[in-house]
Formats: sequence, structure tokens, C-alpha cells
Amino acid sequence: MVLPHPTTRRRPTPVRALPPPATRRRAARSWALLRLTRPWFWPLGWAAAYAGSVLATHTWLPPAAALPRALAALVVLGPLVWAAVLAVNDLHDLPSDRRNPRKAGAPLVTGLLTETDLVRCHVGATVAALALALVAIGPAFALGTAAVLSLGWLYSAPPVRLKTRPGRDVAANALAVGVLAPMAGWSLHRPVTGYPVLVAVLGLLLVAALYLPTTVLDVDADTTAGDTTAAVRWGTRWCRRAGLALWVAATGVWLTCCHLDVLVRRESWALQDLWAPVLVAGYAVAVRRPTIARLAVVCLLFAVPAADFLTAWIAAGPM
Repeated sequence: MVLPHPTTRRRPTPVRALPPPATRRRAARSWALLRLTRPWFWPLGWAAAYAGSVLATHTWLPPAAALPRALAALVVLGPLVWAAVLAVNDLHDLPSDRRNPRKAGAPLVTGLLTETDLVRCHVGATVAALALALVAIGPAFALGTAAVLSLGWLYSAPPVRLKTRPGRDVAANALAVGVLAPMAGWSLHRPVTGYPVLVAVLGLLLVAALYLPTTVLDVDADTTAGDTTAAVRWGTRWCRRAGLALWVAATGVWLTCCHLDVLVRRESWALQDLWAPVLVAGYAVAVRRPTIARLAVVCLLFAVPAADFLTAWIAAGPM
């Protein structure tokens, strides 16, 4: 047997050293904190604020002078507000989350984060959101941010805990996302006193319709934990039907406004007429077995007539 020349022997593959345990744990905790803020929810605030900005400026993009304020608003309405609101939500939802298979991987349930971590996250995000809103944007935006953060606290934290007060939980979410978020985008360019009342009503109806099916998702865990949500008190079927009724009402009001030229005049609203049955059918199918993903699809369906309306609004120009 001929042995290979020493210079041709294969060298053993070096073993890559694993990061120290402390480093791995810090990375895991950082990732857990990011997941706590639910990045997939950030676009809800962004989209609503963007619509308000377009309504205020009659342009798709904000003026160059307002761009720094708009970028600051993205940070406030995205990671900061959601971190503050969801940290206090997860903190007080722990009893039901421990019984909820959908929340089995939540950082507080698994122990990756502690209750102290969530308190610090809530306080830090709240202070940062208010400070950035006040310094970089303005008093009106900061006041609206404070209102959203207050609603988030009242929704989750005892003794008020609006989540367990059916009807008021719907109103709190509809006000925060359906009215205050688009009004925040409007306030970047114009006084909030000029925000269209009819648009606020539509926002209330739409978000209320989207919120009600979310109470169906966790009805079993909420029942076991003693949280009297809308689905627990009124039943899942009632919540689905009430949500559909609100969605149909919002669609009807929307079409009426278009055809009566209440907000903006245009010769043809054909796309709105054709898309209305799609909106209603899509919602009805989604809420039969609601999931976050299916409700996200409903939001995407609504983006079609919303974009068509905003196109007409921009074309009409300032009144």
C-alpha cells in the first residue's frame, strides 16, 4: 500500500465554535422582543396613517418638507406604539395564553421573557413614542399618540380591562385604528379639526367589523381563563354575524358617498360597484373560520376600492 504524500493528505474540517451561551441567550431574547411587537401588525397603523396623509395633501407622497415628520411617524406608529400596547396586553393575558395553543410559543409563556421584561418594554416604548412624537412631529400628533397608548392600557390592564367588557372592547379598537391612526396621518399636514367626519364613521365601522372575528379565535382559552370577551358573552356565531352586518353597512355607506358625490365628484364609480360584492363575499368566507391571515386578506381586498377612491380624491384636488 502506497501512503499519500504528507502534503496531499486532507486536513480535518475545522469545527466552527458555537457562540457562548450568554450570547445565544441575548440573541434569543432580542428576537423574542421583536416578535412581541408583532411586526405583521405594524402595517395596520402605517396604512391608516398613509390614507389620512393622502386625504390631507391630495398627493400620493408627502411634500418634501414633511418627509422627516412622516418618517418619525412611521417609527411611532409601527414598532413603538405596538411594542407598548402589546407588552401590556401579553402581560395581562398570561393566564389565557397559557391555555391557548395559538400562544404556546409566546415569549412570556415559554419563559424566554419575564414579566419584568414586558414592563420595561412597555415603559420604554411608551416614553420613546411620546418623546419622538412631541419633539419630531408636533403636539397634535403627540396627543393622539397618548390617546392610542391610553386606550391600549385600558383595553388590557385591570381594573378597567376593556377586553372583558363586550362592546367597549370593540369601540376601543375601532377608535384607535379606525379614527386616531388615519387622523394621525392627516395631522402631519392639516389641523385635526378639518378631518372629515364621514371618513371617521367609515373607519369606525370597518375596524369594528374586523375586530369582532378576532375574539372568536381565542374563545376557548378566554372562557377557561374567565375573560368575558365578546365571543364568550355573545357567542361566536353572533360575533361573525355582527361583523358581517357592520362590514355590509360600511360598504353601503361607502357606495352611497361615492354615488352622491359626498366626498369627491367623479363620473364613474364602476370599480366600486363591481368590487362591493367581492368585499362582502370575501369577508363572509373569511369569518366562517377566522384567522389572522384570512382577515389580512380581507384588508387587502379593501385596499382595491380604497386605492380607487384615493385616486379620484387626488385627481379632484383641494377644494
